Amino acid sequence: MYLKVSLIMEQIANIFDYITTEEASMDMPVHPIDGMDFNFHEHVRTTVLYKNSVYTEESSEDRPFKNITRPMLNLQYRAEGFDVKDIDIYVDNKDKYFMSFLIRKFHETWALENKMDTFIDNLVESYVDFGGALISNINENLRVRKLQSIAFCDQTNLLGGPIGFKDYYSPLDIKDMEKFGWGNPSNGATATIDEVIGLADTYKQQDDDMAQSETSGKNIEIYEVHGQFPDYFLGGDSEDYTQQMHIITLYTDPNGKRQGITLYAGREKEGLFKVILRDEIFGRALGLGGGEELVQSQVWTNYDIIRINQMLDGAAKVIYKTTDDAFANRNKIKDMKNEEVVTLAENTDIGQMDTTPRNITLFENSIRQWEDHARLMASANESILGEQPKSGTPFALQELVTAESHSLHDYRKGKISTFLEEIYRDWVIPKMAKEVVKGKEFMADLSLDELQKVAEEVTNYYTNKFVINEILDGRIPEGVEQFREKFKADFSKDSKKFLKILKDEFNKSPFGVKINIVGKQKYLAGMAYKLSNVFRTVVGNPQVLQDNNMAKLFNEILESSGLSPINFTVNPVQQLQQPQQPQRVEENLVQNPKLVPQTV
Repeated sequence: MYLKVSLIMEQIANIFDYITTEEASMDMPVHPIDGMDFNFHEHVRTTVLYKNSVYTEESSEDRPFKNITRPMLNLQYRAEGFDVKDIDIYVDNKDKYFMSFLIRKFHETWALENKMDTFIDNLVESYVDFGGALISNINENLRVRKLQSIAFCDQTNLLGGPIGFKDYYSPLDIKDMEKFGWGNPSNGATATIDEVIGLADTYKQQDDDMAQSETSGKNIEIYEVHGQFPDYFLGGDSEDYTQQMHIITLYTDPNGKRQGITLYAGREKEGLFKVILRDEIFGRALGLGGGEELVQSQVWTNYDIIRINQMLDGAAKVIYKTTDDAFANRNKIKDMKNEEVVTLAENTDIGQMDTTPRNITLFENSIRQWEDHARLMASANESILGEQPKSGTPFALQELVTAESHSLHDYRKGKISTFLEEIYRDWVIPKMAKEVVKGKEFMADLSLDELQKVAEEVTNYYTNKFVINEILDGRIPEGVEQFREKFKADFSKDSKKFLKILKDEFNKSPFGVKINIVGKQKYLAGMAYKLSNVFRTVVGNPQVLQDNNMAKLFNEILESSGLSPINFTVNPVQQLQQPQQPQRVEENLVQNPKLVPQTV
């Protein structure tokens, strides 16, 4: 690829010529293997059209479109996606549990502010639809790039060469980019943002055949180009290659000629893009997409539905036949009234022709076969599509079939989670760390387990403080346990707490990230069924857990069901009861209001 770029550069003098040349070359397909062609733009276009019930060629109203692609894609979004709550951030130090707790709760707030759930959804949808997702981290702005916006790239390897994006900015959007140095002559700009806005048009040209879409306001066509280019692209004299970014806008001058303006040109660090491929195909920029694997099913389903529609049009017509040659000349059937009497020539007859579409069942069966093929390709049986199983299907069998149907989706979900771990390690955690070390106070909603843990630690702290204050005031501490219980009960009334990270508290504590995707939330019905069986067994036969052999067998059953025996272990804790003296406790809470915590 480097040699190809070098040869191209020998013939191209500037970035404007390069953009024009590369964008035009995207019309030509590549050949990953003999017999297979791949064109990036056509691949993306076909997927978008079929997903949205549109033919790839010009169509008309008499060609219905039975969309079997979208339901299969929607299923894969649900089956292969996950939530921010499945991401477990921790401090990589076994002795600092409280730090892991703080950073985990901080991540929940941070992820909400940075719309990480939306980021994950966009990542999964691009991965499923097109067979790949492209992520950028420019100016610490984490984005899933729209593959439709790619103007040119290496069609054999998405990150194998320079890549260019084409997008449209409104005047306000492009003005907002001044904070990143756009339009500044010191960053290689040849015009200001205001000058570019003055040249803007009120249309968007979004395809290669020069078709224009009128808009209600001005739009600025922007090319964002990243890659290794010779130094003279930045105004230097050297032909050495460096990693560069160029922000270019093209406009049409009064003579009808396309001219280029540089808004930003400079060197950038490498590694600002990451890509994940679904079902990778060697020699292609994208893997096998969820829309692409359904193309054949969609094409032939449409073929059958069009034929059925034609049959129905024919069946809807009422046609008569007669042996009276002059009947049609004497009578206009469409003008006749009900119960009108007509006269036929002697020895002639008239009747309605049979237009019943007798072959329609063949096409209906064909549609069902193609839909079944689409379900097979998408690993979508009735249960995970939300359809009612066949009558008489046992619950255990249905659960097994559902689990097997999820296995392929779980495999792909694992690939996405591994990719997201890499994104977190390289980009997200360093960004979070910059905010954490500054010290930050935020509100967090604690789970029951977290609330109990925090309540225990905070209660211990303030109970010890209560005892110290009593001793310093010359009194013998009394009612300590009641103070403890009342304080803990008051603290536990509300799960929402303000947490504060002390400044520089995490300076010497490395972060780690683990994405915990076990699929429990996807099998709630099955999990409830298992737990109900465990509950009935233990309640009906409590002696099971008392016999060592039976208890061992019971634990093996739990493990085989995917449940952890540890969660069913009874560990009674005896609590010492001490005399209660409510009067002294109330006095101390009133006299020492600082004992009541406001921030954890």
